[in-house]
Amino acid sequence: MLREKVEEVLNKVRVGLKSEGGDIELIDIKDNVVYVKLKGACGTCPMSTLTMKNWVETSIKKEIPEITAVQAV
Repeated sequence: MLREKVEEVLNKVRVGLKSEGGDIELIDIKDNVVYVKLKGACGTCPMSTLTMKNWVETSIKKEIPEITAVQAV
């Protein structure tokens, strides 16, 4: 059930990422940490760290408070 919730939030984030030529993939959820991979243009963008923290992590933690962090792999 947690995985489905995370995917729902990622689907909302994905819309913005795709408009920039990128995408995001859910790799794993372990000990309330979400592991994702930025793909396409987002995978090589120098701003990807900020995107991860300020947008992806914030969005997920806002909707799913039990998530403690989001890590890029």
